[in-house]
Amino acid sequence: MAQPEHWQAIGREILQAARSELYLNLPFLDAALAALPPSGGFQTPCLATDGRALFYNGAYLARQYERGRAPVCRAYLHTLLHCLLRHHVKSNRRDRGLWDLCCDIAVESILDGLELRCLEAPVNSVRRRNLYARLRGGLPVLTAEGIYRFFHREPLPVYDRATLAREFYADDHTPWPMQDDGGRQEQQWQTLSRRTETSMETVFAGQATGAEAVREQLRVSARETTDYRAFLRRFAVLREEVAVDADAFDPGYYAYGLRHYGNMPLIEPLETREARRIEDFVIAVDTSMSTSGELVRAFLSYTYSILKDTESFFRKVNLRILQCDDRLRDDRRITDARGLREYMEHFTLVGQSSTDFRPVFEHVDRLREEGAFRHLRGLLYFTDGLGIYPQKRPAYDAAFVMLEGGCYPDNVPPWGIRAVLREDEIIQGEPL
Repeated sequence: MAQPEHWQAIGREILQAARSELYLNLPFLDAALAALPPSGGFQTPCLATDGRALFYNGAYLARQYERGRAPVCRAYLHTLLHCLLRHHVKSNRRDRGLWDLCCDIAVESILDGLELRCLEAPVNSVRRRNLYARLRGGLPVLTAEGIYRFFHREPLPVYDRATLAREFYADDHTPWPMQDDGGRQEQQWQTLSRRTETSMETVFAGQATGAEAVREQLRVSARETTDYRAFLRRFAVLREEVAVDADAFDPGYYAYGLRHYGNMPLIEPLETREARRIEDFVIAVDTSMSTSGELVRAFLSYTYSILKDTESFFRKVNLRILQCDDRLRDDRRITDARGLREYMEHFTLVGQSSTDFRPVFEHVDRLREEGAFRHLRGLLYFTDGLGIYPQKRPAYDAAFVMLEGGCYPDNVPPWGIRAVLREDEIIQGEPL
């Protein structure tokens, strides 16, 4: 049932006033505010968005406005931040109820840190402060992705999850699309996110406003993720292998020889061809408290599926999978695709202490000296980026692969290669 026209008019007027107040206090939001025009085209009990418009309930806004301007401004900015952080297009392949909660916690943590009267919370919640402290003990920035992984490692009891959902509820996520329309929305809001972050650097330069949390989340959200399929190619070597090189074989000359000289073809098909394949390779897994067995298994499965589908392996491969936290815990040698598949099926995470990257590099250096590798091009380290790094660059490429949100790519030394992947890209164990 559509809301009466007078409520639509009242709601639109209230939103216009809230928008003006947000712009006066947070001028860096000008482009984002303009990108989300108010609309009564979706029936919602409060505020909602699909990334294209801001849906509202006029009667709800009137009730909130009677309490003061701050509740309306908070709800408005809460919904807008979901879009700037692209929460609404990242729900695919996740537990939707938990994802909604994590997005609300991430956004409310920003609002609670902004020292503005127009965003004052009606109640100073002890439950919120305790939760933020608990999350910040394991996360560099309270992103929705990081919080989601945190609760996967430490699941919430049903009652606590319902309590937190009520505590942080501010808008309706029902219109959030299950899938983005070809990535257009994500690209649009990523551009707006970068523009907002750049504007903040100017507006809040030298001011203690509590806006650092906004800037941090925007910086993490706007960070480019890696095309992992293309990324793996850099570790391949160019070698000859036994096979017919169809590109180098001219069937015309071959047929001409058979026609004119009997069984004597002019050109024999080549018995080898050049191909870029992964021959010697090391995958190291950070088994500290920051990782979980489920995510590591998904990462290994995803890596395997790319290598298998793109024929990146030679028939025989020399792959070492290492597990390490503050010391080397496990070293497994894999020689073919079947061995890797069997390893993943029985994979167990070993460790769960603090992180020190040095033991892995020291171990690989010893293996190289012992002749365990012939053409080692690189080492892939799956981690969150927090730990003790070697001071010197190794004799091979070293890439630190991390998941978007809740990672520390800036800690990687200059000689290290950084690769940031989206969790929903690897969670299925196969390329999207």
